[in-house]
Amino acid sequence: MRVYLGSDHAGYELKVHLVSALGLQGYEVVDVGPAKYDPDDDYPVFCFHTGARVVADPGTLGVVIGGSGNGEQIAANKVPGVRAALAWNVETAQLAREHNDANIVAIGARQHTLDEATTLVTTFLSTKFSQNPRHARRIAQVLDYDNTRVLPQLP
Repeated sequence: MRVYLGSDHAGYELKVHLVSALGLQGYEVVDVGPAKYDPDDDYPVFCFHTGARVVADPGTLGVVIGGSGNGEQIAANKVPGVRAALAWNVETAQLAREHNDANIVAIGARQHTLDEATTLVTTFLSTKFSQNPRHARRIAQVLDYDNTRVLPQLP
């Protein structure tokens, strides 16, 4: 599976680690950047590009990394077709895929050790969408709004 990774300066060390660790696990890793550590870089550009690549390449997943993961998740979710989820423990990483069919996971590098963050990412990547009809229905509602920007009727 191809996996796109993007980060900012706060997530740079974890991104470099994941490029290697995921590659050793057999993933085809694409490093979206940054190419070098820059303490003044901004996360949105890397998150937008990571999201755009995931959406343009069906069947792939992505990882965006920053200090908390919050801003990265927000930025990635601005790309139409992205469903980015912030994972802070194994259960949230699993549920992001099982229930939400998330295609990008956001990780806070300052919140986890390298080993903990690697476990979150590998859990996300190895978990499949449940195909449960109620979850599929909800995802379809999100996709419809993403495409039309028309609010659904309240019940």
